[in-house]
Amino acid sequence: MYHTWMRYFTPSPTHHKLGLVCLGVGLQHGALPAVGPRTLDHHVAVVVSAGAGWYRHPDGRRVAVTAPALIWLIPGVPHHYGPDPATGWDESFVDFTGPATTTYTELGYIEPDRPVVPLADTAAARAAVGRIARAARRGNPFLEVETGAAVHELLVALRRARADVGADGDPVLQALARDAFQPLSVAEHASRHGMTPAELRAAVRRAAGCSPKDYLLGIRLGRAKELLAATELPVAAVARRVGYDDPAYFSRLFTRRVGTAPVRFRDQQGRTVHGGWSHRIPDPEHPPTIATRPT
Repeated sequence: MYHTWMRYFTPSPTHHKLGLVCLGVGLQHGALPAVGPRTLDHHVAVVVSAGAGWYRHPDGRRVAVTAPALIWLIPGVPHHYGPDPATGWDESFVDFTGPATTTYTELGYIEPDRPVVPLADTAAARAAVGRIARAARRGNPFLEVETGAAVHELLVALRRARADVGADGDPVLQALARDAFQPLSVAEHASRHGMTPAELRAAVRRAAGCSPKDYLLGIRLGRAKELLAATELPVAAVARRVGYDDPAYFSRLFTRRVGTAPVRFRDQQGRTVHGGWSHRIPDPEHPPTIATRPT
């Protein structure tokens, strides 16, 4: 015996312009029948939260699937999978498509080369699926936008839940973020972590979907924006604070990546107020608590 519930949607061409659209959602458990062999024209994330089963690769190799786990079904790739008929499993699935899937794949959130991904837990992913299921009520005027937004949330939740990522994130990325404002080359960062530059590039690409240089640049420019907007530090001082000894090089880099010069950014975003806290440098690790004013 098994139990199944599912809904399917047909978003309009306008909704597809949002980048991701949800095509269907399902919640199933028990001794479900095997799926396939078949080939789809869209992505599906199958989240197995309890039980065990199997997945057969297109080349015939069969691998075990043990909960918690994720099965990626990729467009154009044949797949065949199912639970152990003796025990069954609990699964939820989300069908989705859209141009943003290309970027999510490039960033490593969708893994075509790893169709079975061990997870640490499925709580956050199941919560995102639950939001899709609740939005699926008939007559909901926000159906396509709500479910599309939840697919973005699901992809992030699945990325965080990978078993090879700790609760605090990838240790290589943590170490890079800690040292991001020091004037170190990629080779020097790699040496600090006992890695070759090629190993560091591979690790960062796998964890963040970009190069170490781009990862560090994102952190540095984010901090530079905070300092420009919330303090009166000269641009040269901001450059030094985020790891650049040459203010002119920093200004060129900032302008090229942000699209506006540091001085212009400050003019647009500055929040310096006489008598305020312009001398207080914002600390991203300790954001303020915003209390609700009594009415």
